[in-house]
Amino acid sequence: MKKLNAMLSMVFLCTAMTACAQSTEETLKKTLEPRLGDGVKIESISKTPYAGLYEVQVDGDVIYTDEKGELLFIGRIVDAKTFRDYTKERVQALNTVKFSDLPLDSAIKTVKGNGKRVIAVFEDPNCGYCKQLHKNLQAVDNLTLYTFTYNILSQDSIVKSRDIWCSANPSQAWSDWMVNGKLPAKAAAGCNDVHDKIFALGRSLKITGTPTIFFTDGTRIPGAIDAKGLEQKFATLK
Repeated sequence: MKKLNAMLSMVFLCTAMTACAQSTEETLKKTLEPRLGDGVKIESISKTPYAGLYEVQVDGDVIYTDEKGELLFIGRIVDAKTFRDYTKERVQALNTVKFSDLPLDSAIKTVKGNGKRVIAVFEDPNCGYCKQLHKNLQAVDNLTLYTFTYNILSQDSIVKSRDIWCSANPSQAWSDWMVNGKLPAKAAAGCNDVHDKIFALGRSLKITGTPTIFFTDGTRIPGAIDAKGLEQKFATLK
């Protein structure tokens, strides 16, 4: 009987602790969501092993709060001994995608050398950093590049991307524009581009800036990485 009572007590304790944990997270969500501004939705809240902090996932990023939701910590948690960036690792994990799920048939395909190394890049034709990336890529060989025309800067971006997409050789036309500033002829009236599809895709992937590079392991890097940095990243891939 004593053994049975002890087992029942343990079950009750575990159930109560789980309920408390759920209650804390739910309470935090109800407390914080209105304070973060109109339209902001908290995707999840979970307790971290770091000083009793709770991780709050918002729009593909993370912030931290205390148990009562009275304080917000916006920044990175880094190991003071090894300088391991736990926040960076967590954000990367949250934003990982399945590369094979990307609609590559809706991207401009460019192959250099044997094309064994593959990346997908979301770019805007009026993005200066995207143009810098293409100049950096001139030094990278054996690459297959899928370019998604993610037009977020202006209406003119949509026009330029359509002209390039509808040209006889979109890959060459994109390179001519991004590297040399040369645009193709205006697209024919009956040509349909992929702007709406790619714009919706970019929003669903929480891409907020260009360029954003995706690798075959599902990770991403925002910004115009240089050739050396790209080679270092490729070296980490299986």
